[in-house]
Formats: sequence, structure tokens, C-alpha cells
Amino acid sequence: MTRTARLESSRSATGRERRGKGIFSFSCKPNLPHLPPNLSLLIAALIAFSAAPAAAQYRETKSATFPLWTAGAPGSESRRGEAEVAKEYWVGNIHNPSVTVFRPDPRHANGAAILVIPGGGHERLVWDAEGVKVAPALNRFGITVFALKYRLAREPGSTYSIEGTAAGDVRRAIQWIRAHAAEYAIDPHRVGAMGFSAGGELVALIADNPPPQDPLAAVASRTPSRDPVDRQSDRPDFQILIFPGPLGIPGKAVAGAPPAFLAAGSLDECCAAPTVELYEQLRKAGVPAELHMYAGAGHAFNLDETGLISVLHWPDRLADWLSDGGWLDSASAREARAGTAH
Repeated sequence: MTRTARLESSRSATGRERRGKGIFSFSCKPNLPHLPPNLSLLIAALIAFSAAPAAAQYRETKSATFPLWTAGAPGSESRRGEAEVAKEYWVGNIHNPSVTVFRPDPRHANGAAILVIPGGGHERLVWDAEGVKVAPALNRFGITVFALKYRLAREPGSTYSIEGTAAGDVRRAIQWIRAHAAEYAIDPHRVGAMGFSAGGELVALIADNPPPQDPLAAVASRTPSRDPVDRQSDRPDFQILIFPGPLGIPGKAVAGAPPAFLAAGSLDECCAAPTVELYEQLRKAGVPAELHMYAGAGHAFNLDETGLISVLHWPDRLADWLSDGGWLDSASAREARAGTAH
């Protein structure tokens, strides 16, 4: 087992117990010792009432799940009938890759879309902390989220590959999002890919490296496809790598790579160095890139599995970067921004 796999597979119970202490925790029991009892109860009730909608937004986020291939994924023909395995915070035994859609409040939707790719060492998917819980953090910025379940190359008994199968699922998911852009009021030119750990490896593979050489795929690319999804571009418009694993780094095709946001912990033995290395590659190639290395943080800090204030607010730094790049602008705002720049 690789170092990445070991780190992903050995998440401590302590880390899971800390969930709820970060930006999605809500306290409805304030300490008001110096107020009259009736007034204390009234204030507590008002605080509880005001916090409830935000908490409910996380618990009751409406979502829908769709397979990436309606007739079943190629390469999984013999296992399509097997059910996924879900235990505590992870899922496995994925043979029908899919996207789960989380839509923002329509009053704040801005047409941006992000494909969220959980980690798990390619043995499992950390679906809760690196998939479902990411959705409300991005929805609040008006972003439509598509959380991906991809096939796992290092799961016991797997016949899949990382570079071929898993990365292929990511490419297909990006195509699927663009094919359904009108349905979700998405700008097909503002579709990003965001990966955690092993998911970050997949982002690096599709955004910073050439596609694998497949003679059959080359022939197919010259043949008009009857599948409308296949006609879409499979390249993300921007890339977000959160403590990405080392696979795919250094990139072999960084010239012309999509703009990048990278974040990792300085104490991450697995993934700090690759994150810095990829950033330096992108910077030297002239690709717009931003790097955040958090002091005192290790691997898999996710959204709220840390007591470090700076780390808890990394989604806000991401939103700043997305805003500066114009990715959260409407089409008209982007045109106006471009006109101002010239």
C-alpha cells in the first residue's frame, strides 16, 4: 500500500469525532448567566430560530444522483449489478460511476459549476467529509456542485486503473456536466474540477498531464459519436487541488494548464511537497496559480476537522480566488470585466 493510501485509510476516530466543530456547527445553548431566566430563554429561542435555517441547509440539501453512462460504464460489464458499500464516512464497491448534484439557492446561483472528487487512497471514497459536506460550503457562493463517485483502482479485487478508469470517470463527469449545462443554468465555460488527496491526483492527471495513449480511443475520437455527452470537452476550466497526492505530479503538460488553486498542510508528509512542486511548475509555465500552505496542519483537514482558524477558512480563500478570476461572475459581468481590462 502506498503512503497516500495508508494516510487516507488510517483516518483516526479522533478526526471524525471533531466533525461539527467547524464552520457547520451551530450552538443553540448560549451561556447567559446574568440575565433574568425568562429573558435568557427568549434570547436562546431567538438564537436557535436564527441558526436553524443554516443548519437545516446542510442537513436537508436537496440532491439528485445520475449515472455517467445510462447504459452502464464501459469496463464494468460483469459487476454492474453489484450494490455500493457504505460504511460510516466512506463508500466503496463502485461500478456505476455517478454524479450527485447539489444546487445553490437560485437567488444566488451564478452559473459556476465544480466537480468535487473525494479522496480515499483509491481504495474507498471519503464521501461524507470530502463529498457531501463540501456541497453547502460551495453552494453558499452560488456554485452548483457535482460530487463524483468514481471507480476505485486499489480496492481489493479491483481490475480498474487510476490513469485509465478513474481519470476516465472524471473526464466523463466533466463532459456530463457540460452536456446538462442548460438544465442546471450552468455556464459550460465555467466548469472546474476540485479534488481531495487521491481526488487531487485525478485532477492533476486530467488537467496537468496528457491523456493516456489509447489506440481505440484515438480511432473513436475521429468518429462522430452518437452520445451527446461524448461531444463535450473533458477539460476543466479551472482546477482546485486540496492536499493532492503525488500521482500525476510533476505534471507532464503544464503549459496551457487551467488556472489552479492549491492548498495543503505544511506537516503533511504525503502531500505537502507535491503540492509545492506542482505550484512551482505552474508558476514557471505562466499558469495563474495560487498556493496556500497551512502551518501546523497535516493531511485531510477537510472542512472542519481541525482546530486551526486559518485552515477552517480555506473555503473563503478559495472563494476569493474564484472571484478574482471571474469564475463567479455572470457572462455579462465577465464581458464587462474583460472590457475593463483592455
